[in-house]
Amino acid sequence: MRAVIFIAAAALVAFHLALIFSGLVPNLVSRPLHLALALPWILLGASQTGWLRISGIALAVAGVAASLWVAWSHDTLSDQYGFLEGRFQTGIAVILLVVVLEAARRAIGWPLPMVAAFALLYGLYGQYIPGEFGHSGTPLASFLGTLTIAEGGIWGSLTGVSVNVVAIFVIFGAVLNAGEAGQGFMNVASAAAGRLKGGAAKVSVLSSAFFGSISGSASANVASTGAITLPAMTRLGYPKQLAAAVEAVASSGGQIMPPLMGAGAFVMVELTGVSYTSIMAAALLPAILYFLAVWVGVDAYATRENLACMDAEDQPSGRDVLITSAFFAIPFTILLLGMFWIQVTPQYAACLAILASFGLLFFNTKGLGAWADTKERIEKAVTNAARQVSMIAAIIICASIIIGVLSITGLGVKITSLILSGSGGILWPALLLTALACLILGMEVPTTAAYVICISVAGPALIQLGLEPLQAHLFVFWFALLSTITPPVCGAVFIAAGMIGENWLKVALTAMSLGFGLYIIPLAMIANPTLIELQASPLAAVGTALQIGLGLACMSVGMIAAIAAVLRAALFAGGATIIFFLLIF
Repeated sequence: MRAVIFIAAAALVAFHLALIFSGLVPNLVSRPLHLALALPWILLGASQTGWLRISGIALAVAGVAASLWVAWSHDTLSDQYGFLEGRFQTGIAVILLVVVLEAARRAIGWPLPMVAAFALLYGLYGQYIPGEFGHSGTPLASFLGTLTIAEGGIWGSLTGVSVNVVAIFVIFGAVLNAGEAGQGFMNVASAAAGRLKGGAAKVSVLSSAFFGSISGSASANVASTGAITLPAMTRLGYPKQLAAAVEAVASSGGQIMPPLMGAGAFVMVELTGVSYTSIMAAALLPAILYFLAVWVGVDAYATRENLACMDAEDQPSGRDVLITSAFFAIPFTILLLGMFWIQVTPQYAACLAILASFGLLFFNTKGLGAWADTKERIEKAVTNAARQVSMIAAIIICASIIIGVLSITGLGVKITSLILSGSGGILWPALLLTALACLILGMEVPTTAAYVICISVAGPALIQLGLEPLQAHLFVFWFALLSTITPPVCGAVFIAAGMIGENWLKVALTAMSLGFGLYIIPLAMIANPTLIELQASPLAAVGTALQIGLGLACMSVGMIAAIAAVLRAALFAGGATIIFFLLIF
């Protein structure tokens, strides 16, 4: 069984790498094959038993067969322009939609599939809704066909991003983490911050920023780096709620940290038409400001709680830092050289970096590793990559149903009109409505899915009210992260609190004080667009960032530091004033 799992994982990884190296493949071939390879990893989980397992097998077989049929028949289907012909094709369409909904439910729970199911019901029966939120109706063959046999719906451009870009960077992260790169991140962070006051917490901030820029998942970041940093902080006497909050806040920030930003950055490329490098440049200063505010907050807590630096025996030697850092420095160098010097696409450069990372799996800090260890690393790399690619595929393809229905029925335009009328045509009320929608939707939906859905319905309204497309997208993406640390549902906090055995609400309140930049910095992007114009106006952007950073630092110290109440209030007010005047003027 282990061999079968490895072969299936290797096939998924090889398929996605081959797509990049082999040139153009028709979308109605690559995207259905992407789903066919992903479904078994979601529907045939080892922990499933009884009816769940039987139904999983049936759904996997049906879903894979339907996907393969679409890929096989792509030439014929492309001439049908999204119109189903006959009962057989209608059956294929129904199977695909049901399987996609159930795969997403098993992958991430009920909320996103329920939203998609309601969207389907609206598409089928919305013509019976009176008033402006009804629609004129779409023939069943056309509605289902557009969603399942044309390059819209589940085979739309968003799925194309999952196939051609997101999957590649997920594989890159999985291969990196299977080797010594993760330890390299920790060693570099320890060498940089371990000797400082509150060193263990600052190591957590740096290592989570490094790792999170690859993983793109706050939960995965907490689980991986937290396994090392949380015990270290506990051993040094850090309050449990602070240790867990630091890890949750730092891990959440990894999703907004270039150069990768997880899946969201590449979805943003597709939706905005803005180049990858431009998005990275726009996202860099806000991400640095976020971690600056966290760093200052950690320092204030360290002073207040008299937190020690890391013990000398826990800090890596210079030799260990140098050697282990090579395990991530070499692949990253290849990635950046590919994008900026050779000037190939990001996904092609990532493939080259994957090959380098794969070669490094044969080595450890002492040289060439034993075959047994190397074999285990390779197996870990491909199986983790397959699971993560499949998870993201389930999320993105399910979200594509919603986007397809919005397009077919015109509901997206109507929701845009509702936002415009509800805000009175004023930008800031519209931003508030959008932020609330992001927070509510993100409570149970992963960040990328929350971002995609919110930007699909609110993005046009924000752009009509005067925002540049990239401004609107970055604002929504940042606020889609709110739910990772904001009660009542705060995924990163739950995981960190569970790992350390602390009350989650205490952790959440501390996390909100440390990560308050997550609430303020997106507003700064809107009020002063210079902050995200590093590529066009570097000096002005850096100057703006310095002023905002000063304000954030004063506010952080004012909230946390153990100083006189009057001084705390003055610092907080001073910081808020700096930011307020900068935003206004």
